[in-house]
Parts: sequence; structure tokens; C-alpha cells
Amino acid sequence: MYAVVKTGGKQFKVSENDLVQVEQIPGNSGDKVELAEVLLLGEGEDAQIGTPLVQGAKVLAEIVRQERGEKLIVFKKRRRKKYRRQTGHRQNLTLLKIHSIQA
Repeated sequence: MYAVVKTGGKQFKVSENDLVQVEQIPGNSGDKVELAEVLLLGEGEDAQIGTPLVQGAKVLAEIVRQERGEKLIVFKKRRRKKYRRQTGHRQNLTLLKIHSIQA
């Protein structure tokens, strides 16, 4: 069984014992997290599609670690105007281990 969960403005397809890298969720390693925004639950013919959320469904997960993503370079340039700007960005991420999906 799998679920489609919304967190951090993005949607993730998760099932039990998956490791998922999501936008930063406050907490420490070992903390339990409940993801309540479940958009789809089940699989195949038995799938429950939420309007917009599946009522009473939740996904229980545990924070494995807090980390940072790889560096992205942002480069702006206007040709023939001697204008160049270069900056970098590293996103804060949380690694989650999915323990159970409850309907």
C-alpha cells in the first residue's frame, strides 16, 4: 500500500519503510512526525482519492537526520552591459523514514 503525501509544498509517493528527503521539518533525529495531508491512499482499484484530502488518513514517520542539499549556483548576466552576479543556494532538508500508513 502507498500514499501520496503533501509536505513542504511538494507531493511525495511513499510506502512503508521508505526513506524520503523532504523540505525541512523542525525536530531532532529520532523525533516522530505525523503527516496529515494525505491526497491518495491505497493502490489499484482500492485507491481512495481525497477531495482534496483523505479523511482520517495519516502517515507516521521518524526523522532520521537533518541535512543540507547540494549547492546550486545562481548566475545572472546581461550581455554587453558588464553586469554579472553569482550566488549559491543550499536547501535545508529532512530525511524521513516512513513507519506506517493509517487509513
